[in-house]
Amino acid sequence: MRILIVEDDAALARGLAASLKLAGFAVDHEADGAEAAALAMLEPYALVILDLGLPNLSGFEVLQQIRRRGSDVAVLILTARDAVADRVKGLDIGADDYLLKPFDPAELEARVRALVRRGSGTRSPILTCGALTLDRSTGAVEVNGRTVSLRRREFAVLEGLMTRAGKVVPKDKIIREVFGYDEPVAPNALELYIARLRKKLEPDGPQIRTIRGLGYMMDAS
Repeated sequence: MRILIVEDDAALARGLAASLKLAGFAVDHEADGAEAAALAMLEPYALVILDLGLPNLSGFEVLQQIRRRGSDVAVLILTARDAVADRVKGLDIGADDYLLKPFDPAELEARVRALVRRGSGTRSPILTCGALTLDRSTGAVEVNGRTVSLRRREFAVLEGLMTRAGKVVPKDKIIREVFGYDEPVAPNALELYIARLRKKLEPDGPQIRTIRGLGYMMDAS
């Protein structure tokens, strides 16, 4: 899953990005409000973490533009403004959650996971597909009780396929969800992750099928 951090404090943004990448997310960062509003409409983000005090457009204006353009991407406002009026305004114009600075990183990650789950249509952190289970809160993956050890991007690819089990997921959609816009992507990178996943899920996990010319599909059961 891919997250956009909109924050003009470079040090804070770096810390947030590092923490969320360790948690398994692909992360992009934008410091300018106007650029962020445009970027949020172009890329398949699962969540936007939005500061309010931004250059060119305020966080409120960014949020309003996103919603006016019809996007229902989850938005978490992250700000030092503690006035109740600001919180009410943010929620009223379309924010999904609000967290004050300073914050505990563990709480931020928990809120991020909850919002991403809500956006994918599932409240539970546990995804199940046949004998395969994936816990988005802990990163644990098991097949028939057997622990499956996955790297960060392998986990992200598997999560994307499991949330759409039984449906064809286009290759470019998976790539855009798993890699940030400034990350280099080797021509066969996705094929390599799929091959690794197939090997690790064998012999009792669900099959990941290649749908020629379209993408990949995980068997629903």
